[in-house]
Amino acid sequence: MNRTSTEIIKQAEKDLHEQFELIDEIRDYNQEKVLQAFIDNKVAPEHFYTVSGYGHDDLGREVLDRVFAQIFKAEKALVRVHFVSGTHTLACALFGNLKYGDKLLSAAGTPYDTMQEVIGTMGDDETRRSSLIGHGVLYDEVPLINDTDIDFEKLEQMVDNSTTMVLIQRSKGYSTRKSLTIETIEKICKIVKSKNPECICFVDNCYGEFVDSKEPLEVGADLMAGSLIKNAGGGIVEAGGYIAGKELLVERSAVSLTAPGIGSEGGAMFNQHRLMFQGIFMAPSVVADAVKGAVLASKIFDEIGYDSSPKYNEKRTDIIQNITFGAPEPLEEFCRTIQSLSPVNGYVTPIPEYIPGYEDKVIMAGGTFIEGSTIELSADGPMREPYVAYMQGGLNYAHVKIALRRFLDKISCNIS
Repeated sequence: MNRTSTEIIKQAEKDLHEQFELIDEIRDYNQEKVLQAFIDNKVAPEHFYTVSGYGHDDLGREVLDRVFAQIFKAEKALVRVHFVSGTHTLACALFGNLKYGDKLLSAAGTPYDTMQEVIGTMGDDETRRSSLIGHGVLYDEVPLINDTDIDFEKLEQMVDNSTTMVLIQRSKGYSTRKSLTIETIEKICKIVKSKNPECICFVDNCYGEFVDSKEPLEVGADLMAGSLIKNAGGGIVEAGGYIAGKELLVERSAVSLTAPGIGSEGGAMFNQHRLMFQGIFMAPSVVADAVKGAVLASKIFDEIGYDSSPKYNEKRTDIIQNITFGAPEPLEEFCRTIQSLSPVNGYVTPIPEYIPGYEDKVIMAGGTFIEGSTIELSADGPMREPYVAYMQGGLNYAHVKIALRRFLDKISCNIS
């Protein structure tokens, strides 16, 4: 007897009981950690107000920095609306801590496309001129094993006294490699520090906040950064990013964002304090629902014959779910289903198109309240073999479940 889409999902939820319990435990731990940071730093209504002009003596901004620093176990944090994207946030950390003649090494193969332009391995002549390489920074990367796994042995060979910083990209980006677990990040940091104790271990933490009970600074990283329109903003922060880690490294990053002599001491916050405080407070629960949605998707797509990664019973380190469709038609159908069930622009039909920085056409679905927000339910993928959809986000688990049910209905995939 064939099962309906509703029955398929109900059975999957029963099978995922243990995985969901673990996600809830991580959520509860992180929520208490965040709450304690608010209490310890005496967050009050006066911290929701802002100053104008230069932004000097902004008490709310200072307390917000301290809350983030405590949550992420950092000496200092820089939380600013002025970061225009995750890429910009990462770029400030890189440019602030690397100068002419310094060497940057990527530990996990080639970074994602926008970071390649920041580094200078991609882009037109003018872009490359403004990149790290254009400013005289040396660059190399540790190739992956079979394009999927970290080559720890090669990493150990490539790190030496000339290596100024190692870039550790936690999430996979548009690749088939595995996203890096906290345990893998810890192993990378230990190898780097054993070869060069002065080398900066810098983690691109985008998509990873609150997925685990530990963050990169707790396992040996010196610096990390992320976007506030991803996990750490809880789905309500309108723009911005954060950098956290050792005080000197964070302050250097602040100088790159503002100017020498200003650093972290300036910058009016345009009445965004309350949203940023509330966003980080909501983040553990929002992230947990997104992870549950990803786990459910993994379970269902495996059952109906599509390869998904990570598997539903694997340890999670970010909110991204790969679904390999093997052909363009189901990839397009999936993205169109996600778009049609978006709260914003649900009437729009996404089509594959060329996007600057990408070699292949890309189809994108994301009817989000905040433009580009990937903690909200979205899906996209390049139109090339093996036709992988990268699904992420979901402000609540119910939304993800509805989208998955409707997709099952559209492809008429009843499973015995």
